[in-house]
Amino acid sequence: MARKSYRQAINEALRQEMERDSRVILMGEDVAGGMGAEGEDDAWGGPLGVTKGLMPIFGRERVLDTPITESAFIGAAAGAAATGLRPVAELMFVDFMGVCFDQIFNQAAKFRYMFGGKAVTPLVIRTMYGAGFRAASQHSQCLYPLFTHIPGLKVALPSNAYEAKGLLIQAIRDDDPVIFFEHKAMYDEEAEVPDEAYAIPFGEANVTREGEDVTIIAFGRMVNLANEAADRLAKDKISCTVVDPRTTSPLDTETILETAAETGRVVVVDEAHPRCNMATDVAALLVQEAFGDLKAPVRMVTGPHAPVPFSPALEDLYIPSAARIEAAVRELVAGS
Repeated sequence: MARKSYRQAINEALRQEMERDSRVILMGEDVAGGMGAEGEDDAWGGPLGVTKGLMPIFGRERVLDTPITESAFIGAAAGAAATGLRPVAELMFVDFMGVCFDQIFNQAAKFRYMFGGKAVTPLVIRTMYGAGFRAASQHSQCLYPLFTHIPGLKVALPSNAYEAKGLLIQAIRDDDPVIFFEHKAMYDEEAEVPDEAYAIPFGEANVTREGEDVTIIAFGRMVNLANEAADRLAKDKISCTVVDPRTTSPLDTETILETAAETGRVVVVDEAHPRCNMATDVAALLVQEAFGDLKAPVRMVTGPHAPVPFSPALEDLYIPSAARIEAAVRELVAGS
């Protein structure tokens, strides 16, 4: 199986689904390469080159560069989905949701409900999130908890290239709006990815490590750090189960509760701000549904309740690390 980067896996998923279904179109700022001529090898393909090479294959009728007006093209994408197309719109940074959120949570998310289940909205909104890219507070946020809160939206957070391809293909084939979060610090990370198309079902968590002492539940990029921490801890005979939920809506609560019951100790890792994030949501779920199975209080490892700093030194301290996850697990085991 070939090794491919996170960026390549997403590009391949888009190309294969556009080849499979002529209704799939791409929309966004510079997704076609800006002003690059058709067929140019150096066409930009967005700020990090994720859609590079797709416009020369599918043309400007299916790979659409939009004006810098997110409220307009996200609204246009929602309308296109409601009328039979399957648009993949790129909201370049999730931080820009402030100017188009009404189109998402008050329109696209509610179409199926408002029209008695007769309307489908096969819309995918790809967006970048996360710190670690030295992009400061307006381009580094983890806002997936906000979208998870909205009924009618599905939210996917792939943790590696394999997950990215399979989850994106599932998102494009889904008949409901999906917010697809891509961590900008992961685009060059590689994993084994099949050449053929495959879909990973939503709402089915992936257990990446199996252990008996502690369950670590991590989201997005944090899964890789949790795996790193689990591998270190294993050298000291502390075995950890690591759960990657893959999607926050739907959320695989069954796997979360089962793995928590098996170990009795849980650490939840979430890069998002600590108030009303996925870590607090999972912690509340465990207290309500699995309190009798817990041997110790649930620990959370998150970013602080503050904007992401621009200073590299401060940003590195801001982001949850494998060392912090490892320390939380050790404290949990020692105290219970």
